[in-house]
Amino acid sequence: MKQKLDLLKTSPLFAGITQAELESVISYLKGKEMSYLKNEMIYRVGQKNVSIGFVLSGSVMVMKEDFWGNRSILAQIGAGEIFGEAYACMPDVPLGVNVTAAEKAQILFLSSERIVSSGNPSEKLSLRLIQNFISILAQKNFMLTEKMEFLTKRSIREKVMSYLSAQSQKQGKEEFYIPFSRQELADYLSVDRSALSSELGRLKAEGALDFQKNHFWLYRTEE
Repeated sequence: MKQKLDLLKTSPLFAGITQAELESVISYLKGKEMSYLKNEMIYRVGQKNVSIGFVLSGSVMVMKEDFWGNRSILAQIGAGEIFGEAYACMPDVPLGVNVTAAEKAQILFLSSERIVSSGNPSEKLSLRLIQNFISILAQKNFMLTEKMEFLTKRSIREKVMSYLSAQSQKQGKEEFYIPFSRQELADYLSVDRSALSSELGRLKAEGALDFQKNHFWLYRTEE
């Protein structure tokens, strides 16, 4: 229980909320824990009135599939992060994505209706939750804008280098891990997996980078 509360305290959703207040807040938000196996479906396209999911352990994948089954990965959500928040303010809008467990995962579901309402017994806590929620929506909007930057690059090389550069800057080092397998990275960048692997091979041969599975090193090459 303490480990779970410690993780919840690190979430932007509960910023400014003390551990003593946290248990009552989770109760007010109708917190319910569920376990999922790898690749198990959490939410399907078309669902309505979904709860916000807080990842306690493992990770989940948010994906979009077209009529023919072509998959595009929108995001991978890890422990301490939330998903489904965009639909909290649109309860009658059908879900436009699928959410699956990327690995064995433990999810805490929270009432989206109660997060955005002012019915919390404490007016101070209600205001804090709403402010935190708006901040998270802004952060997710930034992430989608960043992804659009990757996708608008003309070539696979530009998409790959733009994405890896962003990951390096976020983690503050030239050696880092990415959260995707090779197929998942191809789906995230909307490119063919074989073409992606070929481009990575060329970049490695040129000395621009090195990699081992999802472990990457970036190098500054001299002109």
